[in-house]
Amino acid sequence: MMAGTGKAHLQDQDVLLRVEDLVVEYGAGRGKKVHAVSGISFDIARGETVGFVGESGCGKSTTGRAVLQLPAPTSGSVIMNGVDLTTLPKQAMRQARTHMQMIFQDPLSALNPRRRVRDIVREPLSIWRRGERNSDERVAELLEQVGLDPAVVGGRRPHEFSGGQCQRIAIARALILEPSLLVCDEPVSALDVSVQAQILNLLEDLKQKHQLSMMFIAHDVAVVKSISDRVAVMYLGKLCEIAPADAITTRAAHPYTKTLLDAVPVADPDVVARRSQTALAEAPSPIAPPSGCRFRTRCPQAQARCAEEEPVFRKVADRHFVACHYPNVPVPDTSAATENGEGSG
Repeated sequence: MMAGTGKAHLQDQDVLLRVEDLVVEYGAGRGKKVHAVSGISFDIARGETVGFVGESGCGKSTTGRAVLQLPAPTSGSVIMNGVDLTTLPKQAMRQARTHMQMIFQDPLSALNPRRRVRDIVREPLSIWRRGERNSDERVAELLEQVGLDPAVVGGRRPHEFSGGQCQRIAIARALILEPSLLVCDEPVSALDVSVQAQILNLLEDLKQKHQLSMMFIAHDVAVVKSISDRVAVMYLGKLCEIAPADAITTRAAHPYTKTLLDAVPVADPDVVARRSQTALAEAPSPIAPPSGCRFRTRCPQAQARCAEEEPVFRKVADRHFVACHYPNVPVPDTSAATENGEGSG
């Protein structure tokens, strides 16, 4: 974290993507605005997977699309390989986007139903006129890497495949231009549990093979933990907590993170009965978010300060940051924050 900023930035790694004060707002009629993303900042290092998790409507998918400038954010900066994407003209942004690819939630809808698989995977090469002479070999190579036989699937169309197979095709298409960053927008939520595991393992293998960084978006804490190096928890357009994947599940510091963990189904009725009722409360509207801490209206430990003052990130452990006035940490690690002149927020 950078001294005095209240932001959880990496300083000791080679950063591929740095997002600063990202804001995304939409008009809602009659002068109102939807505050989809409200001033968040984060980094993704080269070769790192950062998972984004939170309830539906928390802004995680909007954040992923804003990184790719689809559409461009309302304000803030998105710096990729040292270049601020928000300042690029249209054609330069189109070129920069070849280094970032997205994998969508519904694989069948993401594929052109009229085209054959080999043409779907080859299309980015045709658009950018890259390696046209060797395109057949490149397409076959990628199909094999995602676990499909190019001789069998190449001439078929998307409707002839299962959801998991379509997602493999979509992954092959995303990798054909050799991107540095994959934005995975809930890529396994529409798949069966067994197929989810296969796709997650595939993504992990491809990450190592192609030296990828990934922004992995999902609502399932267990899925995010299984594939991520770090996990970022979002609530109502704000980042609540960023920590290594193991720390999120074993040493969660933010009350909202604990609520998400409590919502994970457990085959024990006694455990369910003891859980907090926080998860049952309705989230506020993003059109009129609460003052101060946005989670305070559902937080069991909210105090007067929470309504008056918005919390900023503080360091509570190594690479573990939380935006909360009263984090649930038995012995907070404040030594580093004190040395760097960081306040409690």
